[in-house]
Amino acid sequence: MKIAQVTPAPAEVHTGNRTTADRWAALLTELGHEVSVRKSWDGEECDLLIALHAQRSFPAIQRFRQKYPQAPLVVALTGTDLYADLKNSAEAMRSLELASRIVVLQALGVEVVPEGFRPKVRVIYQSFELSCSRPRREESCFQVCQLAHLREVKDPLRVAYAVRELPASSKIEVKHAGAVLDADFGVKVEEEQRTNPRYQWLGPLAHEAAIDLLSRSHLLVLASHLEGGANVVSEAIAVGTPVISSLIPGSTGILGKDYPGYFPVGDSAALRAQLLRAESGDRFYQELQQRVARLQPLVSVAREREAWGALLTELGSSTAVALKSPKRE
Repeated sequence: MKIAQVTPAPAEVHTGNRTTADRWAALLTELGHEVSVRKSWDGEECDLLIALHAQRSFPAIQRFRQKYPQAPLVVALTGTDLYADLKNSAEAMRSLELASRIVVLQALGVEVVPEGFRPKVRVIYQSFELSCSRPRREESCFQVCQLAHLREVKDPLRVAYAVRELPASSKIEVKHAGAVLDADFGVKVEEEQRTNPRYQWLGPLAHEAAIDLLSRSHLLVLASHLEGGANVVSEAIAVGTPVISSLIPGSTGILGKDYPGYFPVGDSAALRAQLLRAESGDRFYQELQQRVARLQPLVSVAREREAWGALLTELGSSTAVALKSPKRE
C-alpha cells in the first residue's frame, strides 16, 4: 500500500508530533508499505492518508477526501485537538466527519471525542525501544530531567521554579533539554540559569542525546497544561525512568489514574513536594519505579506495530465493502 502521512510539525525541530510521524513511518514500512512523510498533501497518488492533527491538517484532509471519496483516511488527534480545538474549531470537527478512522494515543482520549464519532476511534499507544544497554544513573546528584520545548503549553520553567526553594541538604539538580519556540522564554530561561544554581538548560538535543539524558536521570518531569499522549512518557517508561507529571488526561491515560506521581497543573509547591518525596529514599521512589516497570508492555514496539497492522487490515476490509456496495441514487 502507498501511504501518505501528513504532519504540520517541521522536520528541523524534533517535536513530539514529528517523533510520532517518523516512528509511524518506520513501523508502517516494516509492515511492508511505502510511506512518505510531508507537511501537507497536494494531490499525490496514494492509497491511504494518515493526517496527524485534525485542525492543522484540515486542508490536506479536505483535498484528499474530495479526490478520493471512498479511500481510507486516518486522522490522529493531538493534545491541542482533543483539549482545545474540538471545542471551538469547525475544521477539526469536519476532519472527524471525513475520517474513516480516528486514532488517539491514550485511553482517556476516547472520552473527549464527540459521542457520534467514537465508533471510529482506535487507541494506539506510542512505543519506544532502547537500542543499547541503559547507562547508569548519575551518582553525584539526584538528577531530574525535563524534555520539553520552550512554549507556553509545556509550562517549561515549572520544574525550575519548583527547585528554587529546596533545602540546602537536597541534591536535586535539573537538566532541561528543548528548543526555544516562544521567543519570550529565551530571556526567561537565561535569567533562570543565572539565578537558579539547581537548573541547567541544555538547549535542543538530538533524539539519541535526549534519550541518554532521560536514561541517566532519576526522574522525568512533565509539566504540560495538556498532552494528547506524550512520547516522552512512553520513552521514560521504556527506559525505566519514573515520571512526575502534571495531572492531565494525556498522562493519566497512560500512567493510570491511580499513579502516585502527579501534581496539580502549575503548582510549583506541590511539584517540589513530590520531588523531595522521591529524593528522600522512602518507598515512594521505589513505588514509582515499580509502576513504570509494570507499564513497559504497554509501550512495546511490537504492540504498536500490531495495532497499526490491525487497523490497516480493518480499513482494507471496510473499503472493499464500500466499493462493492451499490451507489445510492
